[in-house]
Amino acid sequence: MLDSVSESTATRTRYFAASALLPQGFARDVAIEVDGAGDIAEVRAGASGDGVTLRGVAIPGMPNLHSHAFQRAMAGLAERAGPEGDDFWSWREIMYRFLARLGPDDVEAVAAQLYVELLKQGYTAVAEFHYLHNDPSGGPYADPAELAHRIAAAAASSGIGLTLLPVLYQASQFGGAPPTGGQRRFVLETDALMALIAGLTRRHAGSRQIRLGLAPHSLRAVAPDALHESVAAMRAIDPNAPIHIHLAEQVKELEDCLAWSGRRPVEWALENLPVDARWCLVHCTQSSASELRALAASRAVVGLCPTTEANLGDGVFPLRTYLEAGGTLGIGGDANVATSPVEELRWLEYGQRLVTRRRNLSERERGASTGAGLYRRALAGGAQASGRDIGAIAPGRRADIVLLDSDHAALFGRSADALLDAWIFTASGNPVRDVMVGGQWVVEDGVHCREQAIAAAYRRALTRLLA
Repeated sequence: MLDSVSESTATRTRYFAASALLPQGFARDVAIEVDGAGDIAEVRAGASGDGVTLRGVAIPGMPNLHSHAFQRAMAGLAERAGPEGDDFWSWREIMYRFLARLGPDDVEAVAAQLYVELLKQGYTAVAEFHYLHNDPSGGPYADPAELAHRIAAAAASSGIGLTLLPVLYQASQFGGAPPTGGQRRFVLETDALMALIAGLTRRHAGSRQIRLGLAPHSLRAVAPDALHESVAAMRAIDPNAPIHIHLAEQVKELEDCLAWSGRRPVEWALENLPVDARWCLVHCTQSSASELRALAASRAVVGLCPTTEANLGDGVFPLRTYLEAGGTLGIGGDANVATSPVEELRWLEYGQRLVTRRRNLSERERGASTGAGLYRRALAGGAQASGRDIGAIAPGRRADIVLLDSDHAALFGRSADALLDAWIFTASGNPVRDVMVGGQWVVEDGVHCREQAIAAAYRRALTRLLA
């Protein structure tokens, strides 16, 4: 089911969907032709019903633009009250202790399990913000890219599309303070990280399923000189590579950045970095109205992770202000306490409702569908941030297609945009029936084709990690 097939060894396959979400909106009787390389070759609405009939409503698979895969294995371990109150910084200490036990086999097993869960919920691509480079002592593996290879292997075994973003991490605080012991597995010199990325880029050259990019971790973890050096080096490797960075997530980060530079994090980044449509700024929770307008004008994507931002107590992103400025957004799972795009989209809207005590905050046009609008925005922003031809059922895009079971109790009797509203805001259970990634069916009738073997490896890893 996951074997790669070239155009020269396979002809096109024609699929027929009674209903499908196309770039212009939902359409009826849609023929979708997929070539042997896994790309969509042709799409026609109002077509005849010949071809392989798709069992459900066809929608584009959602890109997950921000993931730390290994953190899936520690979900729930930090939900114990501390003596002085808990926040992101106390959670981070628990994370440091957990990752000290992770070996290469564990990293691959946990990532593969996460990716299966993502696929079964309707994600078809993931951008992995990969900052675990070194062994537990802080030294390099025999192959410095060992753990990056394990992430790529997990993506291949699960069948999910991957944007791999090796992380530059060199300091513990603004101003270049030395990294702490808990951060020793993250730290690489700039030249070493760029050599790692260059090697991975060569290894995966020509792949339609893997894209390489760069992730300077944050302004506190990468000094300005290293930021500029790494971005320039990435542009020399691939001028269009995606660049992701954590930014303005917590109040303390905002305060520390002001003390260091006299500028807020988003303000500093827009003044000092070449931020454009190739960038994804993750979180931006602590952003002013003027920063949000400047962010929107930059054409960068803001990566929002509402379930993690809620879990860590980060705050609520000022969504309405950003959308009114024409900003682009996508969604991600971050710490992966949740694995469904529905959870991220639902809580993106619900967070706004709780703060403002109003409803349907993400849409201004009278009668517009809130769920469908959020889904379309996240598709476009996620595809842009991933740097891959995904996010739409259209010629030239990857054949990443999710089939929703229209007979599911939450969706029955709903169609078009109303079906997306029902899925995002009312569904209990999971109406995702089948999932195609790059022209290959990886989930059928709600079951992943390698689910049992991947789950067994994950259980073995977790048994050891939690001993």
